[in-house]
Amino acid sequence: MRVSGRDANGPVRLSSAAARRVALAAQGFGRERPFPRVTMRQVQATIDRIGLLQIDSVNVLARAHLLPLYSRLGPYDTGLLEKASSKRPRRLVEYWAHEASFVPPETHRLLRWRMERADRDAWRTVRAAAEQPELLEDVVAEVGRSGPVTAGQVAAAVDPDHVPDKKNWGWNWPPVKSALEYLFWSGRISSAGRTSQFERLYDLPERVLPGHVHEADTPAPEEAIKGLIEISARAHGVGTARCLRDYFRLPARESKRAIEELAAEGRLVEAEVEGFSAPAWLHPEARRPRKVGARALLAPFDPLIFERRRLEELFGFHYRIEIYTPKEKRRHGYYVLPFLVDEQIVGRVDLKSDRDGSALLVQSAWIENEAPAGVASELADELKLMARWLGLGEVTVRPKGDLAGDLKAAL
Repeated sequence: MRVSGRDANGPVRLSSAAARRVALAAQGFGRERPFPRVTMRQVQATIDRIGLLQIDSVNVLARAHLLPLYSRLGPYDTGLLEKASSKRPRRLVEYWAHEASFVPPETHRLLRWRMERADRDAWRTVRAAAEQPELLEDVVAEVGRSGPVTAGQVAAAVDPDHVPDKKNWGWNWPPVKSALEYLFWSGRISSAGRTSQFERLYDLPERVLPGHVHEADTPAPEEAIKGLIEISARAHGVGTARCLRDYFRLPARESKRAIEELAAEGRLVEAEVEGFSAPAWLHPEARRPRKVGARALLAPFDPLIFERRRLEELFGFHYRIEIYTPKEKRRHGYYVLPFLVDEQIVGRVDLKSDRDGSALLVQSAWIENEAPAGVASELADELKLMARWLGLGEVTVRPKGDLAGDLKAAL
């Protein structure tokens, strides 16, 4: 089936295949890759298209926020992203979007309503810091004097006598760390970047955000959420209300109202998608290509695969992150990347960077049902490209998974 027009009083009808192509195009797939030379212009255009980059501390392959740009652009200088997030004027700033994420400064402004709700919505460990106002002021003062600064440096200055509880670690943060997280959530301090050990560097918002963003008026929550829904819709191309609100973890009731208003204004179009379990919404400027040529490994935190139900309904692909699953209960592996070829997810691989041995390790490799011929060859080429980007000398395949043998032969 192909995309049909809209009935006079009805939704746009999309076949499953057409919806897949809309979704892939919206996320920046289907363009020439790899680029001969990736510049800040291409990086910025991709970020503008997808709206955010999720941050995660797991570094078994590469930092999570680095991988979506590689998937869309091919090998690129990660220093471009470092510059965008840590050098003035910043093109990216960190805040809670879809979990901790890098977002454009203008999007950071649209999230001020979340900052204002820190006392209600922040994690309990973070909210507890509000009960120590004197500590909060001491921490803000120290960040103002010394920022950009790590949590450890602030703690050494503000609470040097604190003795950590070594018996109860994890989320049992020391008081200064909780205070910093509360202040970050509530917007009183910001992140100026990350250290080489991936520690957050705290600083005052006026020294992090571009002046025109910091000084801009705060939008009403309902207008801000409309703006975030519109960014989400553009990044999805087509998605259900659940998809659109999940992108920025938005509240259901306010998202519903925002979607209704955007639809009434013509900034969202109702759609009926084959295989979807709920009504969908199409961004009016979404591209509707007749075909999408793509080849990419998708990181576990790639925006294309955020919403797992949509992933199953669009691609017929069941996926769960198994990082936090006990080893003996994992089905496919620890850090598993779906493999996209053209308009289909055809396999998955568990990858690890062996930096000491200069090898990209394929811990396991699996092929999907109904995958076309040639998957092993395509995957071998993609893995060699990734290994070169990561500065690794070779690709090593371990004999686990129903694609491992063919993949090893193709290399």
